[in-house]
Amino acid sequence: MDLRRLADLDALFLTAGLWFLAKFLRYAFPPLFPEFQRLYGVSNGALGLAFTAMMLVYALMQFPAGALADRLGPVRVVAAGALVTAGASLALFAPVPFPLLVAGMVVVGLGTGVHKTVAVRLLSTVYPHRKGRALGVLDTFGAFGGVVAPAAVVVLTGTPGWHVLFLVGGVVGVLLAGGFVARVPARVPEVDGGDGGSGAAVADYLSLFADARFDAFVLVTVGFSFAYNGAVAFLPLYLTDAAGLDAATASLLYSALFVVSLVQLVTGELSDRLGSLHVVVGTLVLAAVGLAGVLFGPGASPLALGVAVVAFGLGSHGFRPVRGAYLVELVPDSLAGGGLGVVRTILMGAGAVAPAVVGIVSETAGFDAAFGLLLAGLVVAVVVAVGLLVTE
Repeated sequence: MDLRRLADLDALFLTAGLWFLAKFLRYAFPPLFPEFQRLYGVSNGALGLAFTAMMLVYALMQFPAGALADRLGPVRVVAAGALVTAGASLALFAPVPFPLLVAGMVVVGLGTGVHKTVAVRLLSTVYPHRKGRALGVLDTFGAFGGVVAPAAVVVLTGTPGWHVLFLVGGVVGVLLAGGFVARVPARVPEVDGGDGGSGAAVADYLSLFADARFDAFVLVTVGFSFAYNGAVAFLPLYLTDAAGLDAATASLLYSALFVVSLVQLVTGELSDRLGSLHVVVGTLVLAAVGLAGVLFGPGASPLALGVAVVAFGLGSHGFRPVRGAYLVELVPDSLAGGGLGVVRTILMGAGAVAPAVVGIVSETAGFDAAFGLLLAGLVVAVVVAVGLLVTE
């Protein structure tokens, strides 16, 4: 019985493993920013624009990936994205000039951009009565990609060199994609049966925005995504430049931001039991308090900054699976892939511009002003979420 139960989780663990790899590769870049500055002599603004280019492509892939999954099935779309990501990672194993490095980052954004939207729909279908828990596991795996990435950068910078990170990522990506194709189709025959899927048009997906509560929750996700992506992209540099921490301590706190992602298992379960909006509000408030602590923390002890980073991480990661679970409830099954894709395109677009905004504002007005903008976006998300809760 235990072996059969474990076999039932194959779709979950393979999907989550690919999401771990996607987040690992994306979040390996920010800790490498100081190394890129040393190697290529580029500015914060250039690095922010490069990261934004990667995230914009990631964002733009959300709707096409979801719509294709409605028609072709999620397995084909996820597997294709995994192979594109693995190819880009393998290409970055070789030393390249900065423009080609940026091109590799963009292709990583392309490959990883097809995963999350389709994975949310896939896991909600395979585990309909445990979707909050399943999405909590998915996001926890992804967040731990952010835990491992900065540690891998620290270990590999120097000898044998950070390029090895991308070689390992590419090989693991190919192996996971093979396992996914071999195991998962049998778990989702009802959505991957090759019957052409949904015939929905773009107008059908856009009609979702006729619902005011749907629009309001999209605004919540946009405010959160802008704040989170901007903070994550530049937190190591913020902690060293503005808060005065040494590089090792900053990397440790950056890892702590992702270590606390285990909270997603708790908030995902709570959303199944208590409903999503209560958990949405609680997690967003905690994230806002944590980011405020980071913003007003320079001059405080590393321990106090660490507490603020952990609070921001708990709230941010706790919000993620609940966001997905609530969106699944709002979107009709016939529009599940493309509907989630539309929302994720918008929220990830907002998140994608955040690193460029932080990079440019930090050079013109300072890091405090840049992180103040991020906090303002998160406060907007809190206010709107509270409004949704009290009017539910």
